Amino acid sequence: MRHRYLILAICCMSLLIVSLDNTIVNIALPSLRTDLHASVSGLQWTIDAYTLVLASLLVLSGSTADRVGRRRTFQTGLALFSAGSLLCSVAPSLGWLIAFRMVQAVGGSMLNPVAMSIITNTFTEPRERARAIGVWGAVVGFSMALGPLVGGVLVDSLGWRSIFWINVPVGIAAFLLAARFVPESRAPHPRRIDPLGQVLVLLTLASVTFGIIEGPGKGWGSFEIVGCFVVGVLALVTLLIWEPRRPEPLLELRFFRSVPFSGATLIAVCAFGALAGFLFLTALYLQEGRGLSPLHAGLYTLPAAAMMALISPLSGRLLAAKGPRLPLTLAGIGFTAGALLLTGIDPSTPFWRLMIAYLVFGAGFAMVNPPITNAAVSGMPRAQAGVAAAIASTSRQVGGTLGIAVIGAAVAGATSAASGPALAAATHAGWWIMVGLGLAVLVLSLVTTGRWARGTSTRVSAELEADLAPANA
Repeated sequence: MRHRYLILAICCMSLLIVSLDNTIVNIALPSLRTDLHASVSGLQWTIDAYTLVLASLLVLSGSTADRVGRRRTFQTGLALFSAGSLLCSVAPSLGWLIAFRMVQAVGGSMLNPVAMSIITNTFTEPRERARAIGVWGAVVGFSMALGPLVGGVLVDSLGWRSIFWINVPVGIAAFLLAARFVPESRAPHPRRIDPLGQVLVLLTLASVTFGIIEGPGKGWGSFEIVGCFVVGVLALVTLLIWEPRRPEPLLELRFFRSVPFSGATLIAVCAFGALAGFLFLTALYLQEGRGLSPLHAGLYTLPAAAMMALISPLSGRLLAAKGPRLPLTLAGIGFTAGALLLTGIDPSTPFWRLMIAYLVFGAGFAMVNPPITNAAVSGMPRAQAGVAAAIASTSRQVGGTLGIAVIGAAVAGATSAASGPALAAATHAGWWIMVGLGLAVLVLSLVTTGRWARGTSTRVSAELEADLAPANA
C-alpha cells in the first residue's frame, strides 16, 4: 500500500493530541483547583468524566467505523475533539469544564481505536505491524515528554485555559491529511448496533466510578453510594447475560476465551490505572507538596517521559523478536520498583531519589504498550480489527478511570485541605496501590504468554473466522 508510513504518521497525530491532552490537564490540576475552587473529587471528575465517556463509547465507535468507514469515523472524531477543546478553553465553571471534557471524549472515542484499526489493515505483515505498533507506543512517550513542558509553559504564562488550544491546529492538520492520504476501508461484515448493550456498558462504568469518587465524601455506607454499586453490579450481570444471546453483540465475549487477549486486557487495566494515578499524584505532590510552579513540576516529570519515548520502540523490537513475555515482565518490574521508591516521599525527598523512581516507572510503562496492543489485534480476524482494537482501548480507559477513582478516593480525605508534609504523606496510600498494580502486571505477564495461552488464541481465531466465512461467502 502506498503512503503506509504517512498513514501511520497521520494516525499517530490523533494519538498525540489525545495523550498530550491528558498529560497537560494533569499538570494544570492545581491551577484548576485554585481558579475554579475545586475539591479533590472535582479534580477527579475533570479527568474521569473524559475517560468514562471515552471508555463507554470506544467499542461502539470501533464497530461504527467498521460499518460506515474508518476514515469517515476518524475524521468525525478529529472534528469533535478539536471543537470540544475550544469549548473547554472558554468554560466558565468546573461544571461546564467537565461537560465540555465529555464532548472531547465523544470525539476521542473515534480516534485511537479507529486509528489502530487503520494501522492493522495497513501493516498486514506481523513483524512490520509490531514495529509500527512500537512507533505508536513511542508517540505516547513523546506526548508525555512534550506535555509537561508545554503545559507548564502555558499554565505559567497564559493560564490553564490555554492548555486546550494546542489540540486544535494538530486536529485540523490530521483531518486534512486523512482526507488526502488515508484510504477508506470497512469490514466485510460489520456488526449491527446494540443499543441495550451500549446503555449497560455506560451504566456499569458510570455507577461504579461515581460510587468510588463520591464515596469518601458521602460515606461508603450511604444509600446513594451503596445504590450506585448495586446498580453497577446488576448492569454488569445483565450485560453478561444479554451479549451472548445476540448474533452480533456489542462486546464479543468470545474474544476473552483467548488467554493472551484477556491477559492483555487485564494488564492494560492495571498499567493504565497505575499511570493515571502516577500523573494525578505527581502533579499534586510536586506543586502543592513541594511548592513547585507548573513549569518546574513539568521538568521534574521529564525523566519518566523520556524513558517512555526512548524505550517504547525497543519494546516493539523485543516484541517482534522475542514475543510479549519479556517486555511485559520488564514492565511489571518497572511499575513495582518505581512505585515502591515513592511510598515514603515527603517534601524534602532528594531529587535523585525522585528521578530514579520516575525513570524506572517510565521504563516500565514504555514496555507495556506495544505487547498489549499487539495481543489485542494480532490473534483476531482482520474483519473484526475495529472491535478488537476498541475493546483493547476500552480496557486502557477503564484502567485510567478506575485508577483515578480508586487512588483519588484513597487520598481524598487527607488531601482536601492539605499541603506540604501532610499532602506528601497522604499520597503514600496511592503509591502502595500502584505497587500492587505493578505486581499484578508481573504475574499476568508470566501466566498469559505461554504455549497454552497461545493455543487458546489460535482456537478462538479459528472459531471466529469460521463464523465469518458464511457471511463473507
